[in-house]
Parts: sequence; C-alpha cells; structure tokens
Amino acid sequence: MVEPRFSLAGRVAVITGAGSGIGRAIARAYASAGAVAWIFDVDDAGAEQTVSLIAESGGRSYAAHCDVTSDQSVHQAVEQVIVSDQKIDILVNNAGVGFVGNILQTREADFDRLLSVNVKGMFHVTQAVLPHMIRYKKGFVLNIASIASLIAVKDRFAYCATKGAVLMMTKALALDHLADGIRSNCICPSRIHTPFVDDYLQKNYPGREAEMFAQLSAYQPLGRMGTPEEVASLALYLASDEASFHTGDVFPLSGGALMA
Repeated sequence: MVEPRFSLAGRVAVITGAGSGIGRAIARAYASAGAVAWIFDVDDAGAEQTVSLIAESGGRSYAAHCDVTSDQSVHQAVEQVIVSDQKIDILVNNAGVGFVGNILQTREADFDRLLSVNVKGMFHVTQAVLPHMIRYKKGFVLNIASIASLIAVKDRFAYCATKGAVLMMTKALALDHLADGIRSNCICPSRIHTPFVDDYLQKNYPGREAEMFAQLSAYQPLGRMGTPEEVASLALYLASDEASFHTGDVFPLSGGALMA
C-alpha cells in the first residue's frame, strides 16, 4: 500500500498557540495527516476546544498548559509530551502577539511584551524541545513569522522587529543543527483572518468593523485576507517528507503583498 502524500503518520507534533486561529488550523491539519498533535496554549479552554475538534475528526491530540514566556512552564509542558509519547518530531512555534504603533507610540512595556512572547517564547520552547530531536537525529521546527519580517509595515514597529528576529533565528537554527538532522523553516503570512482580527476591530473600531475589515483586506492585492487553513496547508507540506530538501528557507504567504 502506497502511503498518502504529506503523511505525518507516527509523528508527534507540538504546536504553540494552538487554542485558536492559525495554530488550531495547523494542529487539525497535522492530526488529519496522522500525527499526534499536542496543543500548547495559555488559554486552557481554547486548547481543549481544539482537542475536541480534532477528536470529532478522528484524530489524536492532547492539551498542555504552556506560557511560552516562562521557561518553567515550557519545560513542564514538554515533559508531559515526553512522558506520554517519548519523543517530539515536529515543533511549530506559532504563539505570538501583535501591537499597533510606531516607535513613539510604543511604550517600553509594549516592546517588552512582544519580545517576551514572539522572540523569547520561541527561544524557550525550541531550547526545551531540541534535545529530544537531537537524540534521534531527526526533527523539524517551523516558525510562524510574518511579511513584517520581510518588509516594513506601517505602525508595526515592535511587531516588525520581533518577527524579523524570528526569521533570522530560523536560519541560525537551521545552520547550527544541520548535522543533527534537524530542519527549520519559517512561514511569513500577510494578514490572516483569525479571531484576533475580529477582536481588534471590535475593540478599536466599534460600529466601523465592516469598513475597516475591507481596508485590511484590500492591503493584499488579491483583495482578501488569507485563511488559517491556507497557512496550515503550507505548514503540512513543510513538515512532511516531501519537503525534506527545505531547511533555512522562508515561505511568504502574502496574497500578492510582496509583488512591488
């Protein structure tokens, strides 16, 4: 019997920030491809909902409380995976936060928060997981960056800085661990329609949500935002054996926003 393309059968995947949005879509795609999906999130209710959705589709997944800004929390969550499944084949560093503002509008506390989640969070989780991959001389790390790591986006000073760091950390990780059999790539999405977008519009533009949604959609030359499922499809390919020649590579998913 020929194994289906993009199969992740027998693999164990950890996805941070998988209680909603892009992380949830990636977890569901991985579980559908045969992986055991571990849902790491500070939002326990969201994580359990992801687990329930995967179970409804016949997949296998578990939730683990994980605050990526806390080294102790990360190690506790990783230990849960190892005790249960003895290994980690795939890590997706998806957990992240955003902030709207130029440098003069960005308080030190805002900048520290983005650094703590977007950069230090990736550092904590990857550092905790990597030894378990090195043990078997095989593993894949996928980092979710942004087109804001490739081009400047107006009023996203801190976000651009932190996502630029994610991109270069991806390349450094790939280079440093070639001999360990570990691949590392990153996806750089443009605007993706997630609950974060809806919450942002409701909070900042009450009564004008539809107008502002249209403006955000028009930023992409395709005239719409991407979907979490579109990011997940690329994430599935990159985690599969079909993508085994990719490491240190950057994959924009821009809706045409990088054409100019």
